[in-house]
Amino acid sequence: MWAVQRITAAFLGLAVIVHLVTIMLAIRGGLSAAEILARTRGAELWFGFYVLFALCAGLHGAIGLRNIAGEWLGLRGRTVDALWMGVGLATAAFGIRAAWGLYHA
Repeated sequence: MWAVQRITAAFLGLAVIVHLVTIMLAIRGGLSAAEILARTRGAELWFGFYVLFALCAGLHGAIGLRNIAGEWLGLRGRTVDALWMGVGLATAAFGIRAAWGLYHA
């Protein structure tokens, strides 16, 4: 879990910068929401980026909450770990579904 937390943190640091710079460039370029959505259709590389972004965010958040629950509430063990990973994967699934809607709908 320690290594996954650190690896996802490293990716998320870079991904947030890429995400924000992309948004700023699109807005400064004068693109409307409709134009942005039209450009995203079928952009498989961006879709893959956001799938990885959502997966890392879900896992990173779940591991962090797992650690907080362990320290504050004493909730530990494999069952608790599995439940937190389920929460992380479910959260990631919401993000992946949103990316699918943008890039494939």
